[in-house]
Amino acid sequence: MKIIVLVKQVPETSEVEIDPVRGTLKREGVLSKTNPYDLHALEAALRLKDEVGGEVTVLSMGPPQAEAVIREAYSMGADSGVLLSDRAFAGADTLATSFTLSRAIQKIGFDLVIAGMQSTDGDTAQVGPGVAELLDIPHVSYVREIQKATPEALTVTCDHGDYFLTIEVRIPCLLTVSRDLNQPRLPSYRKKKLTKDKPVQVWGRKDLTSDDSSEEYFGLDGSPTRVERIFAPERKRVREIWEGTPGDLAGRLYHFLKEARGK
Repeated sequence: MKIIVLVKQVPETSEVEIDPVRGTLKREGVLSKTNPYDLHALEAALRLKDEVGGEVTVLSMGPPQAEAVIREAYSMGADSGVLLSDRAFAGADTLATSFTLSRAIQKIGFDLVIAGMQSTDGDTAQVGPGVAELLDIPHVSYVREIQKATPEALTVTCDHGDYFLTIEVRIPCLLTVSRDLNQPRLPSYRKKKLTKDKPVQVWGRKDLTSDDSSEEYFGLDGSPTRVERIFAPERKRVREIWEGTPGDLAGRLYHFLKEARGK
């Protein structure tokens, strides 16, 4: 089975700066880590590889420093990695990101794509399903258990909040997984040493451009959504301290709420 895992490098802190022109996060020079949900996706892929055989390729999109998340995946057991890094990809919204990733997935070739259900810096949960739609394959989101796996199909249970749903999905397909799925293994120091010179393929826009395609969505220019402004909301709090007996305070609170309702 040929499994592709989507991994993303996200800021390690919530204190990040915003580009005032593009309205996007400034990622260069910021301490980063692998998106936690994607570690669960990678663990699922490695377990499926052990169970049914195959190979695991990790795919990421970001600046050159994002190679670090692929190298971490190597130290956990991934077989190969591809980094999509080009200034033409910068500022992509979820559609442009999904488009770029889907182009790369088609080029690599696959049976199964696994991704974390969302990223901690965006929280949209749109990219996984978006990739599946662009690849024209079925997908199941919020997977919390993989019950059965064969080269032809997977039986999975997904979390819909109020209920769990068990589904059999035919391969090729895409899964997005939750943190309930498994416990990711720790990176292996031995594998890190063995893979320190292992190559990471780096692809740019020219590697993904199709001569016969009339629609391409790369980066900020290919993103139909625009962020006009990002700002921290102003926090205003007015506090009063009341003193008195419980009866007096209850009456005062009653009249206060009554007046507030009338405003």
